[in-house]
This record gives sequence, structure tokens and C-alpha cells, in this order.
Amino acid sequence: MGDKSSANAQPRKASKLERDAAIDAIILTTETYPQDIRILERVEIVTAECAFGMNIFKDLFAGVRDIVGGRSEAVQKTMRDARRTALYELKKEAHEVGANAVIGVDLDYVELSAAGSMVMLVASGTAVKIEHT
Repeated sequence: MGDKSSANAQPRKASKLERDAAIDAIILTTETYPQDIRILERVEIVTAECAFGMNIFKDLFAGVRDIVGGRSEAVQKTMRDARRTALYELKKEAHEVGANAVIGVDLDYVELSAAGSMVMLVASGTAVKIEHT
């Protein structure tokens, strides 16, 4: 009788470190057809959503800044963190469908509450398989 273990062997699962490296390597571009890459396959449209809130103190200081002018670093940092999170989630979505790039990336901000204390950031694009030319 032959050894059945090799016939039933499952492919090795990637470690978390390997998976994170693969996700980080995914290319994002706002261009729909960059000149330095060749699209081999359009996989599907991918989206990532990130809802974030401004706490009452950030809102208070942002309101004061609106009156006297200037930039609110706390609000900018929150929005920057939300953008980074949404783009990372977009890369994860692309990785899960087997793509190695996302083209035509678009970011949309939607106010969820009348007071502006909750904002949702939606990142979307087309997941593709590419090769560099």
C-alpha cells in the first residue's frame, strides 16, 4: 500500500507575517491604466469602509478653530488615520480575491451625523492582477 499522506496533503497556509507582507506589497493607484504596468486580469471591484468619530474635545476645539481660523491637528490626524486604515483594508480585500494591485482608487467621505461627529470613509477601486513592464 502506498503512502496516502502525500496524496491528501493540503497546501501550506501562509503565516500571518507572509500574509501581511503580501498585503503590503499590493499596489494602489488612482490611475485607471498606469503606463508602467500591464493588466493581466480585472478581478472585481473592491471596497473598504472606515467609520470614525471625533470625540467631544476634538469637536469642541475644531469648532473654535472654525471661528478663529486655523487647522485642527487632532481632526487631521483622525482623518489621516482613517485614510490609512481604509486603504489597508482595501489592500486586504484585493489580496483575498487574488489580486496584486488596485487601480482607479477613489476615496469618498460621508458625514453620518448632523453634528459631523461621525464620518465614514469609503475607499473603492478595481482589483487586478498585473505585471510590471
